Amino acid sequence: MRTSGATLEHLPNGAMLVRPEEALESYPRVLTDRVAQWAMTVPDRTCVAKRDRHGEWRRLSYGEVFTAVRSLAQALLDRGLSAERPLAILSENDLEHFLLMLAGQHAGVPTASLSPVYSLVTADLSKLRHSLALLTPGLVFSASGERFARAIESAIPEETEVVVTHSPLEGRRCTPLAELLATTPTGAVDDAHARIDPDSPAKFLFTSGSTDKPKAVINTHRMLCSNQQMICQVFRFLQDEPPVIVDWMPWNHTFGGNHDIGVTLYNGGTFYIDDGKAGTSSFSETIRNLREISTTAYFGVPRAYEDLLTPMHTDPKLRETFFARLRMLFYAAAGMSQFIWDAYRALAEEVCGERIVMVTGLGATETAPMAIQTTWETDHPGIIGIPVPGVELKLAPRENKLEARVRGPNVTPGYWRQPELTARAFDEEGFYKFGDAIKFIDPEDVNQGFLFDGRFAEDFKMSTGTWVSVGPLRARAMAHFAPLVRDVVIAGHDRDELAMMIFPNLESCRALCPSLDASCAPESVLRNEVVRARFRALLRGFALTATGSSNRVVRALLLEEPPSIDSGEITDKGSINQRNVLERRAALVESLYSSHADPAILRIEPE
Repeated sequence: MRTSGATLEHLPNGAMLVRPEEALESYPRVLTDRVAQWAMTVPDRTCVAKRDRHGEWRRLSYGEVFTAVRSLAQALLDRGLSAERPLAILSENDLEHFLLMLAGQHAGVPTASLSPVYSLVTADLSKLRHSLALLTPGLVFSASGERFARAIESAIPEETEVVVTHSPLEGRRCTPLAELLATTPTGAVDDAHARIDPDSPAKFLFTSGSTDKPKAVINTHRMLCSNQQMICQVFRFLQDEPPVIVDWMPWNHTFGGNHDIGVTLYNGGTFYIDDGKAGTSSFSETIRNLREISTTAYFGVPRAYEDLLTPMHTDPKLRETFFARLRMLFYAAAGMSQFIWDAYRALAEEVCGERIVMVTGLGATETAPMAIQTTWETDHPGIIGIPVPGVELKLAPRENKLEARVRGPNVTPGYWRQPELTARAFDEEGFYKFGDAIKFIDPEDVNQGFLFDGRFAEDFKMSTGTWVSVGPLRARAMAHFAPLVRDVVIAGHDRDELAMMIFPNLESCRALCPSLDASCAPESVLRNEVVRARFRALLRGFALTATGSSNRVVRALLLEEPPSIDSGEITDKGSINQRNVLERRAALVESLYSSHADPAILRIEPE
């Protein structure tokens, strides 16, 4: 699949520049120009689909989508919306959400899809209030007024118009979305579209990173369009056959809202909105959809691949449908264990008689998201590849590592109304600083690609002054303890020894002790001596692989409480925030290092 390589230049200041050999080809000015193209050439092809309440697919063709987009664009213009008064969207993924995002882009009105967690889970609505204060939206959309009633009544000013698809709030005027869809477009839509500056905001995406307050990342039209052209050039097969995507990734994140939707629209494909979600009971809906729809590429987080693995082995129909047209497996947002990687390689060889390439890369909300990408088959997970066409990669020395920094048309100009954060995000040459370390696979051959080498914000020093590189250590631990763990968090800041808090895979743990009743509580599984003995043995084995105190874990605790979305321990796409876990569970960290014997702590004797 690889079409070209990269060159490496050493700079006098000790930094290095990596540039792709292949130039970036031309791309549209606005993403909806592609929608208009498909509406003209293949108007009856399904653009987007979602199951209705009866379980039947409700489909919208490209012709229908573009007609609706123009009507909604006129409605947005009639309300005087702009970057200063954008459209805020509170809903989960649905057809109306999809149409409004595209309408905003077509008219030059930025949209902001806010995490439903901010409205439905967070107790004090503080993140929602903060996000809305940054945006000052002129219009707010929620598919269901009733479902988002608390958020609307508590955080949306009375004077701000609220649009709903159904279930309007009692006592507050809500405009039906049908009214906007019935708007007759005029020449004003075409005029507004023609005036769009590619470097103006197309959308605002919020990311909290390791801080408490979300940041509003400006995503310009140029970012979205150039990044899709980059993706096309590294994955040429997307242009050979219109992609078919089944996807649940939330649109308030760049992976789902930019990458996956963009891949579909840019290449005239079909996007099936999946109501399932990895790590929840609703994932059965994902399995149902994948049994029915053959995807050409599957995009997911590692947790989704884990949750799919058992059904893949037990359900022949799912397995056959999933691999029937599959050209690529793509994962992001977290590290993939070797166990899961090997399992999908074996499945592909069993069903297809050949391997299906499985890849990842390094990107961010600030890079739209693709920046560094693997496009070739590898023997193990974690290889993030080389910069894609149009992206320059700088390797800047920092704390005995190399920080990844990138520059290109897909990189954000900064954070909306947060100039101080913008200034800190870029270096003196305009390179965006990921805050991530990467390292060469082979320093003599840049085209072997790079490996992720940890987040600087997560790394810490032990009491001895020794630095701990958390990212690689977590990846090693997850691979070693697979399939018994979902994720791990490393502790040991200012301590003499390292410890680990483990979020277990309850299903795999339960399989160790089949004598337990299938309905027994999670704590009964984790306190079972067979399970604990297995973890103790694995902990001893893991310690034996250590090369020093900076990667030798001698204590561990199995966490009975799953990571909390409300507390920011985990995002709605399944990524663990190490810092927030350690802060929220500070008492458990203290118990790991207590001198008193605690039977809940797994320990190995120091050498």
